[in-house]
Amino acid sequence: MIVGPLLARFGKGFIPKPGGDKIGRRRLDTHFEGFAVLGAKFNYDAGEHFYSVEAKKLKGTYIHLDEASVTGTANILMAAVMAEGTTTFYNAACEPYLQQLCKMLNAMGAKISGIGSNLLTIEGVKELGGCFHRILPDMIEIGSFIGLAAMTKSEITIKDVSYENLGIIPNVFRRLGIKLERRGDDIFIPAQDHYEIDTFIDGSILTIADAPWPGFTPDLLSIILVVATQAKGSVLIHQKMFESRLFFVDKLIDMGAQIILCDPHRATVIGLDRHYDLRGIQMTSPDIRAGVSLLIAALSAQGKSVIHNIEQIDRGYQDIELRLNNIGADIRRIG
Repeated sequence: MIVGPLLARFGKGFIPKPGGDKIGRRRLDTHFEGFAVLGAKFNYDAGEHFYSVEAKKLKGTYIHLDEASVTGTANILMAAVMAEGTTTFYNAACEPYLQQLCKMLNAMGAKISGIGSNLLTIEGVKELGGCFHRILPDMIEIGSFIGLAAMTKSEITIKDVSYENLGIIPNVFRRLGIKLERRGDDIFIPAQDHYEIDTFIDGSILTIADAPWPGFTPDLLSIILVVATQAKGSVLIHQKMFESRLFFVDKLIDMGAQIILCDPHRATVIGLDRHYDLRGIQMTSPDIRAGVSLLIAALSAQGKSVIHNIEQIDRGYQDIELRLNNIGADIRRIG
């Protein structure tokens, strides 16, 4: 994410191949193709796995992304605001993260219009200044706490959620049968012994799939899947964007969940309706969202669970065990 600003400010940016979650292929082509269209020269050293972009001057142009990449849009956007002339940016991602980045850049002196849509118009400026900006609350963490409340039959109030920026997230949880209500800018989730998954109008099994904003975020599909394991009814989870993200379900099956992994992208969950508790096991977290999903499963399970590789969870959920222990969890960090 720092390459776009480096390119805009210093005319060059270099990075080694980044790491991240093991959720499937995460190509960077979209980022560098966008920089190239703005006039940058791109080089990739396959031996060293090193990326570089250089440009004496960036020029505004028409950019049509091959995919609505969130980080790709942000990176290209940060370079384009200081390009010479006007950039028309189509198929841009428009998640709330991107909207707040645009608003912050405008507060710093950028000229971006079309915020909230997938067509942005950027008039280049020579420099940016400082500003005051308040970051949005994390909608993925909010969704995780909704799932946590449901799985542990807990009454929870989540404060200051910026409800208007949650999109369809609350309604997707409602379709699983979870009661939640908006109270000002808070979400109140009452304790529920049972929750029943909705069906489509014709009675067929509900499908929950991810999609670019304003669709349902892929980062919450793992949470939805775990919550569905103790619901009444069945649901098909369709993870379209990453081909390795559902492989963590084998841990849930070991815990007693009824899940059929249809293929790398689809899993059918047959809810247990609380007839059987999940059981505690030893497991390893493959990525941030699967990690917190396994943590939610462990908190609702009978007995003790041990989760390894928790650095993955820490990357997305700061001091998670302290915050959950404060509301009644029993989590101990080892080592």
